[in-house]
Amino acid sequence: MLMNSVNQDAAAGLWDECGPPCLSLFQPTHRNHPDNQQDPIRFKNLVKVLEESLRQKFECDEIQPLLEPMLALAEDHDFWNCTFDGLAVLRDKNMLRVYKLQRPVAELAVVADSFHTKPLLRILQSADRYQVLALNRHEMRLFEGNRDALDEIAPADGVPRTITEALGEELSDPRQTVSAYGGTGGGQAPMHHGHGGRKDELDHDAERFFRVVDRAVLEHHSKPSGLPLILAALPEHHHMFHKLSHNPCLISESLDVHPDALASTDEFRERVWQTIEPRYLARLAGLVETFGSHKSKGLAADDLAEVARAAVGGRVATLLIEARREIPGRVDGSTGELEFDDLSHPELDDVLDDLGSVVLKMGGEVVVVPPERMSTETGIAAIYRY
Repeated sequence: MLMNSVNQDAAAGLWDECGPPCLSLFQPTHRNHPDNQQDPIRFKNLVKVLEESLRQKFECDEIQPLLEPMLALAEDHDFWNCTFDGLAVLRDKNMLRVYKLQRPVAELAVVADSFHTKPLLRILQSADRYQVLALNRHEMRLFEGNRDALDEIAPADGVPRTITEALGEELSDPRQTVSAYGGTGGGQAPMHHGHGGRKDELDHDAERFFRVVDRAVLEHHSKPSGLPLILAALPEHHHMFHKLSHNPCLISESLDVHPDALASTDEFRERVWQTIEPRYLARLAGLVETFGSHKSKGLAADDLAEVARAAVGGRVATLLIEARREIPGRVDGSTGELEFDDLSHPELDDVLDDLGSVVLKMGGEVVVVPPERMSTETGIAAIYRY
């Protein structure tokens, strides 16, 4: 089953287009056997919760078409054998969106007039996320990860995976074999088979391929996600790609090895995180330093009530939220008044998530920070525009 992209759907505003009833299902999942055997059972139980909720307002002939694709997913053995750490499913009468998540989420099954997307927004705003472009002369691969996980993702439509897809008949000599472009894994030195296999032609083709990949990844992945992009390639490809790239998300640090040359995915993830961690820690330290300096000038705050009023007034430029912290209740989006409650009702939100939503609507930035890097005791730190 083709997976949907949280980054692309959020950027496209797809979650705002729900035609009620809107079904939202979240559950933790497991990557490995035998733990993953329980996942489809738990999924079916959550679908039953959705069905019971729907029966309170709708007839069977309306309910069945809504649930059919979800029930089919429950029986898709290939899907359940290749899960990540969490699962989100959004369903209305017009669409079904299925997201494999690299972080666990709490179980939730709710029917409402809009999608419940707060767990997805938290993931999107986590500060440790990044993407990796693995590249050689013949093909490209994309990965997305955080400090705990790294997984290959399917390139979006419009992103060529191979030099043949990218250049087609414009290849200098389409009769060249794959090995002529060093695309047989790990990017080993090319062997020139076929007719007219001149090195300058291959270099020219590689440069044109890299340009097409750079434009496509920027448009379909970097712009929607805004995530740092790391190049993983042999050293001889670094200079060429960095020189021609127009992607502002591409960071200067690169990984000087292609994943095919490494023994395991875990080794690749460790190498990538060693590259990205200093930048991640520097960003968090910079945000904490900015908060401290601005607070001394009255341009930052960590008091919930004060931050809520500033948020609805459009004053918050950056809001830091502590990961895994929940404060049951809600924020009045017009006044900023806080109402504290419990989370027993699935449609009742968390104060911190509500504040994040308000800041985003006002054009601010929201960053989810791990507890050990949070500089306040309240779960939030707001940096003001003025």
